[in-house]
Order: sequence, then structure tokens, then C-alpha cells
Amino acid sequence: MIGLIGGTGLLNIPDVEVLKKLKIKTPYGSASDEFLLAQIEKKEFIFLPRHGASHTIPPHLINYRANLWGLKKLGITNVLSIATVGGINDAAKPGSVVIPDQILDYTYGREHTIFDGVSHPVEHIDFTQPYNKTFRDSLITYARSSGFQCHVHGTYAAVQGPRLETAAEINRYETDGATVVGMTGMPEASLAKELGLAYASLCPVVNYAAGRGDSKNELSHDTITANSKMLMDKILLFVLNFIKENGN
Repeated sequence: MIGLIGGTGLLNIPDVEVLKKLKIKTPYGSASDEFLLAQIEKKEFIFLPRHGASHTIPPHLINYRANLWGLKKLGITNVLSIATVGGINDAAKPGSVVIPDQILDYTYGREHTIFDGVSHPVEHIDFTQPYNKTFRDSLITYARSSGFQCHVHGTYAAVQGPRLETAAEINRYETDGATVVGMTGMPEASLAKELGLAYASLCPVVNYAAGRGDSKNELSHDTITANSKMLMDKILLFVLNFIKENGN
């Protein structure tokens, strides 16, 4: 079964029926919100709003461990993350969608592993390929067959937030090889790997990163919000059609 982590707009789509709201006790405390067992055309999936139902949890305070552990406990095998990003280069202009294949992690101070030597013995997982190839390939295959336009390569720079970046920081990330920048990609991806969950991400580009395009002098929250709303209907339609084709 597919687990979906993202914003709350999914619940406003008429074809989606919420079957049950689930509270899960985890060894790591409370998840961001209740896990929602939902279905579309009899294909069930679990949905979790990453920032809480009212979008009150900032990226650095999300309980990523509880979120991923809860999905695992509920029988999820594949996790699809919807994560808005800023575009760093011309391969990721606002309005486009990226399915990243690599990650650069600039976050700090987050509870980022279950193998902490306390709840679980220390273990060093292989993270060469941070996204699950089989699940990611299924997204790409469906995108191509359905005519959904997206970039199928890209490096996600995961930053701390909640503030946005400086132009100099974006220059550094681009030099490091980043294509897009966001605040929630880590440790979500590595925790999924630790828990044996197949994880992939779908990243709508909602703004130029700092110092780029119309964000050359400053970033506009109004622009980010407007672009997010515009892109999300398109993203959610794709995701729900993907679940109809690939869910169980």
C-alpha cells in the first residue's frame, strides 16, 4: 500500500473518501497528525499531512521518525513525498516538476536516525541511492505514459529552514550540484531507507531560488503561495491517478 506525505489539499478532491482516522503510538512520540486511511476508486492509501492539518509545524520540528515509523506500522511499503521546492537552475523553472534522484543534506539538529544506539543498535545504512529505484521508476513510467511533464533527474538540497536562503547559499548549493532546494527532504528519505520503505519524491517547483529569476532581489511569499496553489491541483491529480493504477 502507498503512503502519501504532503499538504492537506488532497482531502478536498471529491473522489477521495476518508475511511478512517488513525492515531498511532510510536517510540518517538506523536506524528505530525492523524494518519488517514483513504481510498479512491477502491484503491486504499494512507495520507499524512507533514506539517499537521493546519500547517503549524515548521520543517525543523517535524517528527520525521514518528511519521515514518507510523507509516511502517500501518503496513505501508511505498512512501511518496510531495514536497514543494525552489528552482536553482534552468532545469527547474517555476511551474515545472522534478522527480529527484539525489540529495544533498545541509540540515542539522534534527532527530535523524532510528539507529541511535539507544532504541536500536548502531547501523550504517547504504545511502548511495537515496530514492528507491523501483518505486521511482514506476512514477517516471506512469508520468511518461500519461503525458505528465516532469524532469526525471535532479539533486535536492535539503536545508534547515524555516527561513529562506541567501543568494550566496544558493550559489554554493548550485556549485555543489543541487538542482532544487527544499526543507523537508531530510531526514525523511534516510529514515525511510532505515525502515525498509521504498521512498520517492515528487517536487513541484513553486519559485526561483534566492538570487535567481524574479527572486533576484528578494523572495515573494505571495508568489510562492500562488504558484503552490496553481501547481498542487495538477500534482494531486497525477498522484491520485498513479494510485489508481499502482495501488492495491
